[in-house]
Amino acid sequence: MEQAADTTYYGMVGLQHRGQEGAGLVSVAHNKAGVACDFKLHRGHGLVTDVFKAEDMKDLGGIHAIGHTRYSTAGGKSQIEGFQPFCVKYRMGNIALAHNGNLSNAPELRSFFENQGVLTQSTVDSELFLHLISHSKRQSQVDQIFDAMTQAEGAFSVIIITEKFMCAVRDPNGFRPLCIGRLKGRGLNGTDGYCVASETCALDLCKAEYVRDVLPGLMCC
Repeated sequence: MEQAADTTYYGMVGLQHRGQEGAGLVSVAHNKAGVACDFKLHRGHGLVTDVFKAEDMKDLGGIHAIGHTRYSTAGGKSQIEGFQPFCVKYRMGNIALAHNGNLSNAPELRSFFENQGVLTQSTVDSELFLHLISHSKRQSQVDQIFDAMTQAEGAFSVIIITEKFMCAVRDPNGFRPLCIGRLKGRGLNGTDGYCVASETCALDLCKAEYVRDVLPGLMCC
């Protein structure tokens, strides 16, 4: 979708009530062959309008984007390393992820990875999804993501961007909301674009038409 970062920005403003401590956004640019070539991450403390200035948005061009607003947690201001989205590169290429919810088996997963010598950069559950994906023995990224989600327990909704596709996942019990919106005529070459958000109020500011919720236990790519 053209101007994906701008659309994501407005969606984040619509979800500002979900978190005021900080915000982050990853945009993905493509080359002339349509291959993802550049993942750009910008995040900071404060409200969305404080974190993203005009010059920041100008640098976040691309046809795909993912954003997140962080709510305040106990113990004072959090380290920016724990702000989402997370953006890393592993053997299959670049990947960015944003997550809403809590993993009930996070302590067990973190202990497992630490015993394997895996380095972590935060105490946020969301980072564990990336380790599950990167350690999967499956051959394709879609299968790796599916494999990771089957090992996660708890209430969660996740949005992931890779160099080839974007997908949204909702936990089997559907504890965390996730809805799909259509952006008529705002995709590439005048086609329809699509967006995913945790609340329909984000779709309103993006001027997107609500399509449906992501069904519990479903992974949409």
